[in-house]
Amino acid sequence: MATAPVTQRTGGTRAQLPPCYYEGYLEKRGAKEKVSRRLWTCLCGNTLFFFNNAKDSHYVEKLDLSAFVSLIDDGSRDRNLEAARMNLRMKDGEIKLTAPNLEARELWKGFIYSVVDLSVPTTLTLLPGQVHVLKEVVEKERQRRRAARSLARAPASPLSVPLVGEIPACFRPVSRTEAEVLLERHPDCGNMLLRPGRDGSSLAVTTRQDLNGSVFRHYRVTQKLQGGYIIDVENPQIPCPTLYDVINALVEKTAGTLQPFLLEEPYEENI
Repeated sequence: MATAPVTQRTGGTRAQLPPCYYEGYLEKRGAKEKVSRRLWTCLCGNTLFFFNNAKDSHYVEKLDLSAFVSLIDDGSRDRNLEAARMNLRMKDGEIKLTAPNLEARELWKGFIYSVVDLSVPTTLTLLPGQVHVLKEVVEKERQRRRAARSLARAPASPLSVPLVGEIPACFRPVSRTEAEVLLERHPDCGNMLLRPGRDGSSLAVTTRQDLNGSVFRHYRVTQKLQGGYIIDVENPQIPCPTLYDVINALVEKTAGTLQPFLLEEPYEENI
């Protein structure tokens, strides 16, 4: 059977990922892999993100569940008698996963099916409290998808150049003024967002800090002809390979004072 495509790359920080619904260690093995790897796995939105360990801030692989077919138990014995295997089947391949025990396997199945189907599965052995949590996850995922659709429809300053790589979750297709309004209205959601620039050929980062009142700053982000981006914050300018690196550079430069703006509510209700 073909191997389901798993994106392998050093991804963005956890703060830039969609909301995490469930996480824990899983052993993962694709059809072309000879041995399983024990990876810290996070179900964020409808994507599985894999980290080398629980403390890592950057994921090493991810698996989009939009091509999900099924997740079924695998009754074969593991060297760890408490471990519980399962087969994650995608439209273009299969991945073998192993949970530490039967309860963990049942929970992984519950969370994954809830996110994929947007309904709580009724065939699993779950406690009432676990069912309640899954109902909350279904509602959060519905809201997240509505927000994503709203963002896609939202009016924006057009970009005349294609963006390179993945777009961070803190990107908002808003104007300079709308960016300030969002940051002012939702201070608990972060204080830095990425947006289109005024000229349509660049991007900009808008930040807000509370210094006896709101202080906004705007930094131009220019795409280089040879690839990557440059942040116009100082001389020399800061080069970054991807937009994720743009956000990470500003977080690190300010020792965490600036944090990506992540708003889970529908966009249209907030502007």
